[in-house]
Amino acid sequence: MTLPVEVLLGLYLGLLTGIVPAFVAGSLGFLVRYFTGVTLPGFGVVVLALSIASVQGGLLGLVEPNIAQSPRLLVAVLVVLMLALYAHNQGDKLGAELPRRLSLTSIRQRTLSADVVELVGTMGQVTVRPTGEIHNMEGYPSLPPDLRRALKTGSWQLPADIPLSELEVRLEERLRTDHDLADVDVTIDEQARATIIAAPPSGGLSRRVPEGQRAVSLATLVPTGLARGDTVTVQTDHRSITGTVLSARTDLDSVDAEAPAGEPEVPDETAASDGKETTVESESPPKSRATTVGGVGRVTIAVARQAVKPLLETETPQLVVRSRGTSREFEAFALVRRAGDVIRRLTVGPTGADDDAAVTTDVTVLAVRRQGSETSGRRHGWVFGPGIERPLEAGDEVFVAGPEPSTEAFAEAIVR
Repeated sequence: MTLPVEVLLGLYLGLLTGIVPAFVAGSLGFLVRYFTGVTLPGFGVVVLALSIASVQGGLLGLVEPNIAQSPRLLVAVLVVLMLALYAHNQGDKLGAELPRRLSLTSIRQRTLSADVVELVGTMGQVTVRPTGEIHNMEGYPSLPPDLRRALKTGSWQLPADIPLSELEVRLEERLRTDHDLADVDVTIDEQARATIIAAPPSGGLSRRVPEGQRAVSLATLVPTGLARGDTVTVQTDHRSITGTVLSARTDLDSVDAEAPAGEPEVPDETAASDGKETTVESESPPKSRATTVGGVGRVTIAVARQAVKPLLETETPQLVVRSRGTSREFEAFALVRRAGDVIRRLTVGPTGADDDAAVTTDVTVLAVRRQGSETSGRRHGWVFGPGIERPLEAGDEVFVAGPEPSTEAFAEAIVR
């Protein structure tokens, strides 16, 4: 045969024979680099590939005895060696880049797609909306129609610089607080779409009454801006009684919650009453308010057991809101700012964790939230104090304090 034909046949035989040696060389290179961190020598790869190929070549020689004297053999050997070395190089590279501590916790650290992140000032936010139906939680009663409708049409603003698992935890806490849900489970995908499984409120008021106290409802003039958790003093005829607000609602709150005038009311269902059919108009669920607009209404407060009777005997109780004083958190931030320091919340990047330049004595690490098993997986919390057991790793979140130039340099070093 002519030389070009021999070369083509050599390429064909090399590709056909080199598949198995290349697969073995690539797999072995990956395993050695992943578990030991050592690169398999190229000479060993060549010997291994030639050994495997010689077995296949010997079988091929039985079929065609003249192959050993033809130029195609040299071309086939070169192709086999090139394939084996290339596969070994790729396997070695994969073994070096693949994380060695792969756990279910790290798999859960998915992040949002960049398309759904909204930049508000210098912070990224995301609007999470439900997708599909709101499912009932097994073992609990079904959700009321108005609560199901409020959850399905709701949307929630959350920070976008945290993993999806933390977004799910924060949204669950938000839903428990806003709707007094007995239990809720939320799953959020990369497009900020939430799948919600919820249980209706169960004993909502009784769960908010502190141990040893009683809940009392009063009809009185409610101050504007009163909200759950405020400390109030009820002035009766003979004494003043201090309690905590559990709920408050006024007549103006009910008016604001009604549908705007001029909207057509669509009949929803009919109910039988005294043998006649009466149309029951559908009503939109009342809008939940964080505070009241003020006016005449009713307020429920938690008071000591011995104060229940005097409150119920009072005909015209007067409600006075007590001051909580200055927020200690804002005072602390003001003192830090006045001293010329700043406090930053940062997330350690993939290359910043190993950067020795990030270590500076001017910056103090106030708290760390780990992404590993020592923070109990999904519901991990903050560890306060300078006693850090191990260096910062990629994915960890930290609060740091220090002079603004040093803090900015520290942030640039560990975030990248």
